[in-house]
Amino acid sequence: MIASERIEDLRRAAGSAVVESFFRGLSRVASLHPNARPERHGVIVERDIPYVDRPGPEHRLDVYRPQHDAPGPRPVVMYVHGGGFRILSKDTHWLMGLAFARRGYVVFNVDYRLAPRHPFPAALEDASDALCWVARNAHRWGGDPTRIVLAGESAGANLVAALTLACCYERDEPYAKRVFELGIVPRATLPACGIFQVSDVQRFARRKKGFPRFVMDRLEEVSHAYLGRDHSAYGTSLDLADPVCFLERAQAPSRPLPPFFLPVGTKDPLLDDTRRLARAVEALGGEAMTKIYPGEVHAFHAFVFRASARRCWQEMLGFLDEKAPA
Repeated sequence: MIASERIEDLRRAAGSAVVESFFRGLSRVASLHPNARPERHGVIVERDIPYVDRPGPEHRLDVYRPQHDAPGPRPVVMYVHGGGFRILSKDTHWLMGLAFARRGYVVFNVDYRLAPRHPFPAALEDASDALCWVARNAHRWGGDPTRIVLAGESAGANLVAALTLACCYERDEPYAKRVFELGIVPRATLPACGIFQVSDVQRFARRKKGFPRFVMDRLEEVSHAYLGRDHSAYGTSLDLADPVCFLERAQAPSRPLPPFFLPVGTKDPLLDDTRRLARAVEALGGEAMTKIYPGEVHAFHAFVFRASARRCWQEMLGFLDEKAPA
């Protein structure tokens, strides 16, 4: 049994390496395009700023901010990258920082510790520390700490959904306590194409006959790397790895939930998680604007050469124009 699991882990790791190489290569090629230069968009970037007082390249963030002056503090976006909790970084997600900063936001694009070396709750602990740091330091870059938007995609969507729960529900986890004690609620939460229940990825195959094996391998790799094979040790803290499950059974929050913008493609294997999250938020009296894009795959909005991706960004930024105008 152990040998069989080891073979499976190696096979999945090989598949993950292919995925990571593809996205890193795509990000690198795109960054070489003249239109990727921040100065062409009136954006200034400051890189690798530590958000905790301990060594390690994981605890860094980049700040993207508009170059031109504003009459007052600007709203803030804290962006948390995806990658199945185990690959990619803020550097592969420079596009997100640039896109929000072009619109007039001060953007904090965050790195965090990755699984399997650092399993749950390490990534969420880091994201919580980053949010606390942003709330206390955003003013240094002209940001308004009372107008914070949380955004992320895929695994990052999971993390910003969990951070939103920590803002709105008083919990026992030390990192969640620190977030709740900030006394803030995001002006909006933008969890794109998220995996909102990590503990039972087999649910996708149970619901859809012929679910692709390669995709299931990636999902099982995410779950095993982030949570291990035995979830019982996490107790109630598992709520923050499975935010949709928590919301589906939750009572009214201590603080009202922020409005959610939930984009996803019809060909995204995680589509059902977005629908579940929207239903759960609405059942608690919250607002969830779900946007489903026909024919689009996971994280499609990163491929901005596609018309659907550009439409997604227009609709997402239009949502922010209403909830947290720049």
